[in-house]
Amino acid sequence: MRQIEKTYKKGVLRKILIKMCRLLGYELIDQADMSFATSLNKENASIIGKKSITLPLGEIKIKRKIHGLDIILKTCTSVNLVTQNKKRIFESKKSEYTFRTINSLIKSLKKAETYTKNINFQITVIDAGSSEADKETIKGILEKSKFRYNFIDLNLKDYLHRIKVIKKNNTQIENNMKSTMASIIKSLEISKNSNDLVYFVEDDYIHSLDCISEMLSVYEKFSTILEDEIFVVPVDYPYLYQKKLTADILIGQKYHWRSVKESLLTFLTSKKMINKYYDELIKMGEIEHEPYETILHNIYDKERCFSPIPSLALHCTNVNSIFGLSPTINFKKLWEDNKL
Repeated sequence: MRQIEKTYKKGVLRKILIKMCRLLGYELIDQADMSFATSLNKENASIIGKKSITLPLGEIKIKRKIHGLDIILKTCTSVNLVTQNKKRIFESKKSEYTFRTINSLIKSLKKAETYTKNINFQITVIDAGSSEADKETIKGILEKSKFRYNFIDLNLKDYLHRIKVIKKNNTQIENNMKSTMASIIKSLEISKNSNDLVYFVEDDYIHSLDCISEMLSVYEKFSTILEDEIFVVPVDYPYLYQKKLTADILIGQKYHWRSVKESLLTFLTSKKMINKYYDELIKMGEIEHEPYETILHNIYDKERCFSPIPSLALHCTNVNSIFGLSPTINFKKLWEDNKL
C-alpha cells in the first residue's frame, strides 16, 4: 500500500513539474529513455514555426516562419527518359514512376501535416503529354489525398515560340526537350502566385516519409541561422562525390545536411528567392544549356543550397547513372512502399 502511495505521489509531482516547465518554456528530458516529457511528441521537442531543438546543442528560436508550401510537379508518362533510350531502375513503365512519385509526396505531406498547424499545402500538377487514362489516374490520386490541388494540361504550342533547343540530329529527343522546357516555364509562372515556399518536383523522385517535414524544418532553421533565404534539395546526388568540393555540414532535424553548388531540377526555395532570380530562372525554359542546370548552378554560387546525408528521396534513373541512385539508402524498400 505504501509503495502504491509513493508511486502515486511521484506521478503527481512529475505532472506538476511538467506543467511548470511548459509554462516557463523549459524542456524536460527523461534521461532514462531520452523522451521529451514536456513535449506532445516524445521523440522530438522541436516545433515548426517556433523552435528547433537538437541534443545536446540546445534550442534555436525560429525567426523565419513558413506560411505555405506549394508543390509544383511536372508529369509526362509518355516519355521514359528525355534524352536517353536506357531503362530505369526496376524497369517499369514510365507511368509507374509518376504514380509512385505522387503517392510518396502525398504520404510525406500527410506526415508533415501532423507537425504543422499554420502551413498551407497545395499541389499543382503540370502534365505534358500523358495518356488520358494516366491523367485520370493522377487526378484520382490527388482527389483521394484531400489536399488542395490543381491539374494543368499543358499546351505546348503556347510556348514553342519562346524555346530554343540545342540541335541533336534527333527529332524525338529535341521534341522531348521542348516539352520539358515548356513545363519549366509554366511552373515558374505559377510560382509567382505562391504563398511562400515552392517545391519544384520532377516525376521520377520517390520521397521518404520524413522528406517534406525534414525539408521544412531545415528551411526555417537554416534560414534563421543564416538570416537569408536558401535552396534545399531532397537528394544526396552521387555525382557530387566525384568532385573535389569543400562543404559546410549542418544538423537538421533528423539528418545531416551539406552545402552544395550543383543539383538537378528538383529543388525547394522561397517565392522571395524566385522573384529575385526570376529573369535568370526563366531562361532555363527558354534556352537549352549544357549542362542543362547551368543557370541554377550559377545562382548557387551566390546563394546557399543544402543536400541531405543520407538522401531523403530516390531519383529513379538508370542504375549506372551518377545522377540517380543515392548511396546508403534502401532503394527497393522505398520503391515498394509507394506502390499504389
